[in-house]
Amino acid sequence: MNAVIIDGPVGVGKTSLMDILIEEFGYKPFLEPVTDNPLLDKFYYNRKRYSFPLQIFFLNRRFAILKEAAKIDGSVMDRSIYGDVIFAKMLCEGGDMEKEEYALYKELLANMLEHVQPPKLMIYLETSVDCEIKKIKKRGRDYEQIVEREYWEKLNNEYQEYFGYYNVSPLLKINTDNIDFVNNEEDRKYIINLIKEKLKEIDKLSYNQELVAAE
Repeated sequence: MNAVIIDGPVGVGKTSLMDILIEEFGYKPFLEPVTDNPLLDKFYYNRKRYSFPLQIFFLNRRFAILKEAAKIDGSVMDRSIYGDVIFAKMLCEGGDMEKEEYALYKELLANMLEHVQPPKLMIYLETSVDCEIKKIKKRGRDYEQIVEREYWEKLNNEYQEYFGYYNVSPLLKINTDNIDFVNNEEDRKYIINLIKEKLKEIDKLSYNQELVAAE
């Protein structure tokens, strides 16, 4: 699948980077299903009640997005079905999702992954908890402001662990703590060049593998 996926903790800049890649590469965007999500706001006020239906909502929408993206030559999305399991695992370990619900979630995820191709590139935007919270406060979503620091710390740790073992597709990890690719032109060029070089590396490897297979 010729798709680039951008993942990372809440508020790290996934959508902003997606907008840059749309402009730079002409990719078709697939947005995270947040604005039309009837459960997200309720979840932040009552996690135990809404954790499982929220995760199923995301799982279903992101599965549909991946299937649609597979039909297009060049797409980009912020978050996907792959990193979504981070939230489900954390909710289960924190007691907000029943173990039976988490088991069902993983079973559904495994079945879905059998029917989608991995992305061409996964970009993981890494950040510290302090920088993450600063960005969350700046964008000012009411339901995010009530979340305790411990939740963001746990989420950040889960992201680091998940992408420490991620091997589904090529991975590009970028630490965003000291760069501002939205407002700083040099930082913008830096991150675009990183992505271009990684994509060239992937294309070269794919070409060599095709040559070997043809021999």
